[in-house]
Amino acid sequence: MSLFRTKKIANHIEADTGLKRSLNAFDLTMLGIGAIIGAGIFVLTGVAAATHAGPAIVLSYVLAGTACACAALSYAELAASVGGAGSAYGYGYAGLGELPAWIIGWMLVLEYTVSVAAVSSGWSGYFNSALADLLGASLPDYLLHAPFDPAHPGSIMNLPAATIIALLGVLLATGAKSSARFNAVMVAIKLTAIAIFIGVAMFHVNPANWHPFIPPETVGPDGTREFGLGGIATGAATIFFAYLGFDAVSTAAEETKKPQRDLPIGILASLSLCTILYIIVSGLLTGIVSYKELNVAHPVAYALEQVGAHTAAGLISVGAIAGLTTVMLVMFFGQSRVLFAIARDGLLPKFFATIHPKTKTPFGSIVLSGAVMVVLGGLVPLGKLVEVANIGTLGAFVIVCIGVMVLRRTRPELNRPFRAPLYPLVPVVGVLACGYLMVNLEAFTWKAFVVWLVVGLAIFFGYSRSHSELARQPA
Repeated sequence: MSLFRTKKIANHIEADTGLKRSLNAFDLTMLGIGAIIGAGIFVLTGVAAATHAGPAIVLSYVLAGTACACAALSYAELAASVGGAGSAYGYGYAGLGELPAWIIGWMLVLEYTVSVAAVSSGWSGYFNSALADLLGASLPDYLLHAPFDPAHPGSIMNLPAATIIALLGVLLATGAKSSARFNAVMVAIKLTAIAIFIGVAMFHVNPANWHPFIPPETVGPDGTREFGLGGIATGAATIFFAYLGFDAVSTAAEETKKPQRDLPIGILASLSLCTILYIIVSGLLTGIVSYKELNVAHPVAYALEQVGAHTAAGLISVGAIAGLTTVMLVMFFGQSRVLFAIARDGLLPKFFATIHPKTKTPFGSIVLSGAVMVVLGGLVPLGKLVEVANIGTLGAFVIVCIGVMVLRRTRPELNRPFRAPLYPLVPVVGVLACGYLMVNLEAFTWKAFVVWLVVGLAIFFGYSRSHSELARQPA
């Protein structure tokens, strides 16, 4: 059996696949914003400015946004022409073959699993802080950290992190539309919080904080080079985590009423709006306080506190909780849909493709992936493993861009309601930009990624290859 055998691209984009079609372009845009605006804008912006790029963090967002834009345009073309569930996994299967599709899907599983667990830890910290501020009480330290965290010996589990993942799993199991409505409310709250920050910060900017805009390059005790032009690239690779999730919009293809029209709108609208907000917020953040002070867990609220805007800082914390909640919700959503698509093709056990008869949701994928993420969020300190989510996503984006070029060549007659502009420039720039960001990630990230890839290949050759639906079909 060929490892590059592809699925037939049939006219089934709007066919009945068992999942309930209830989402429109607005729902998809809100899903994209829900996934993108979260840990990036509320945490990583300050950290990356303080440790990598300085005020030039604005340029880091432009660089990362350019890479994402090219990938997003490629996603939009494949979503409109190929369709199907599973995001880049489905597109890879149709254009590149079974093994590349499995690798893409395995990368996306890594992205979503690690992202949900990592963000749940941040959510836990903000939640406990809110309890202290609003009720004057907080959870004991041993219920706020993982038992294997060396910085917090004696801890039992991160209870809030495990609990929020479980609750979001219950919400997702009730149906895509109810999840989308909850997400829209949370998105409104965090966009309001960002608007408050912009409205307050613009009156406290000190232009002196922007000088030097690109701090001179420094070499740390471990030999790591920071700031300078290289720091902008490193900052872009680091804050790329802020953009993770816009691809989750395309995982909702089989639950969208008019996917050929609405998927490109949802993908491009959410990414465009979020990129603009990231640039504005990062510019204001480094303008009201020195970038050197921003290496804290809550840089946006911290910056407002430094200028005496304590009430606004408190509202930002509420927005951060809402923001982190929607990131976890949409990532969890994408995770369950990718697993559903992979299992339906026979590459994972069929339980992952089980659909609840009443809610029409992929119940099996929600339950099993949720259980894994509850364990990770509650019991495992993730640390640098978060960066592995970046490299997994960047790798998937590279293959998506390549997929557009392959299908343009092998299937020129394919109906393309949306076409990536400036072809082949856009997909080529997407490959080069995402590849460049991958190169700028740390060696630890590459080592962890290789381990994950080896495990994935072992599963493919040990189980998936022999159980594939395509393998059972006559040649």
